[in-house]
Amino acid sequence: MKIPVIETERLRLLQPSVECFEVYRDFYTDAEASKMYGGPINEEQVWARLKADLGSWYLLGFGVWVIQEKSSDKLMGTCGFWQGKSWPRELTWWVMPEARGQGVATEASKAALDYARKHYQWPSLETYMNDDNHTARALVEKLGGKKVRRESFSDGLKRDIYQFPSL
Repeated sequence: MKIPVIETERLRLLQPSVECFEVYRDFYTDAEASKMYGGPINEEQVWARLKADLGSWYLLGFGVWVIQEKSSDKLMGTCGFWQGKSWPRELTWWVMPEARGQGVATEASKAALDYARKHYQWPSLETYMNDDNHTARALVEKLGGKKVRRESFSDGLKRDIYQFPSL
């Protein structure tokens, strides 16, 4: 399978690869940076996360891209679509702390949503987050996401499900 590369004005969305391990490690071993994403985790778990992100493309036909800043080639995080076993499919992202507040997650998320609208026959585009992830909720609302329901998840948490306009 050829994983597409997406380019925006400032960013390039690339397939996960071994070259991305360092940014994954730096993010997921940082307790503060990764607290909303199951972190901190150890390096072996980070390696497994990177392999899962790449494997999703081959198992499900979609996944997350690694966000690269075009001007510097610096890797800044990930953005794309994720689906755990028996979980709803969702738009997801994370960015390194030093890249936050610069519109990186917004620009990457818009590109991922646009790609999905054009290339997948999904009936809807959704996302969800923990109730205390106010930053993610603000971004979802900025992207036009509307709360459509609340679900209980296998980890014991309830989350609001947001749906994006299909355009």
